[in-house]
Amino acid sequence: MRILVFDPFHGAAGDMITGSLLDLGADKESVIKVMSSVVAPPGIDRVKRCGISAIGIQTNSGHSHRTLEEVLEIVEKADAPKNAIEMAKRVFKRLAAGEGEIHGENPHFHEVGADDAIADVLGACTAFCSLNIDATAVLPVATGRGYIKSAHGSYPNPAPATLAILKNGNIPVKITDDESELCTPTGAALLAEFRSKESPDITGPVKAIGYGAGKRDPEDTPNVLRTFIVESEVLNHDVIEILETNVDDATGELISHVIQRLLEAGASDACAIPVIMKKGRPGYLMKVISKSHDTHRFIEILSEELGTLGIRHMQNIHRSILEREIVEVSFPYENSTYNIRVKVGYINGTPVTVKAEYEDLKKASASCKLPLKTIARYAEDKALKDIE
Repeated sequence: MRILVFDPFHGAAGDMITGSLLDLGADKESVIKVMSSVVAPPGIDRVKRCGISAIGIQTNSGHSHRTLEEVLEIVEKADAPKNAIEMAKRVFKRLAAGEGEIHGENPHFHEVGADDAIADVLGACTAFCSLNIDATAVLPVATGRGYIKSAHGSYPNPAPATLAILKNGNIPVKITDDESELCTPTGAALLAEFRSKESPDITGPVKAIGYGAGKRDPEDTPNVLRTFIVESEVLNHDVIEILETNVDDATGELISHVIQRLLEAGASDACAIPVIMKKGRPGYLMKVISKSHDTHRFIEILSEELGTLGIRHMQNIHRSILEREIVEVSFPYENSTYNIRVKVGYINGTPVTVKAEYEDLKKASASCKLPLKTIARYAEDKALKDIE
């Protein structure tokens, strides 16, 4: 089980989060692509903060005052994976809720409505999704004291909206003597979105470490955000909810579309089981596996797409999860080489299941004109040999 740990010992901001995730090994090309669809291509460089090497992100654009609806429209049109776009939209809704709690309903975004902030959020969400993390933990976030300047004037530090977002996200804080803004509203909203509702047991070896640089470079404290990935060595347990509903007036094409939309929105799994309903009518039993804090999104999708009037909830379902990792193997064929990701599951350190990723197999099969199962067999055998 891959656990991502955020250690914001000197605060958090959007660019620091993106930089740290890139340093961990997130997909750099995808991050540049999505950020470039909002602003000019970002500068991504290795810098030093108080002697620590970190990834710095430079995003240049003007400032704009926008409503939530205007921001969401820009996010929706970004050139990003669907799951990253949906995650970014939830981040801005968290920001709007925090701003609204302090300033009233329908607030205009100021700093966080600028193109560079939108690019930071999209970049961070794209980087996070590319890491294939199973759970996320957030250690106490350092915040400063004193006063900071904002679009509304001089405010206490941390900013009221930032504190509201941290509260709503149940993020622990640590007040320090630093009189600068350590945690921004964007950083708080991203951490709240990434954090797993059920805190994982952070036990196991550290597999990767990343540092994301802040803009300032004080002499006494490294202005960086640290992240690291822990591979849990024990069988993990979590709590889920299962949603289900019966439908008898949906085509196979519609069912396929709904399942795809549910998965893109972040469902852990979704399926449709053929059933015989009352009066002998054929239908489907739709089932969705979800984290409890995400069920409202999937209820909306099921209701919108299927017109169902009732959805059953099975709450607090406990499930066991095998320790897992994604390994990448090379499949050489003629003059080309194809990279295939393979998911490996372990019990007590012993591999018990191995499965090549379908999308990688499909691309390789279409390119080299070999049966998909032939490539899958090679990739899975190669992954097991590499592990041994």
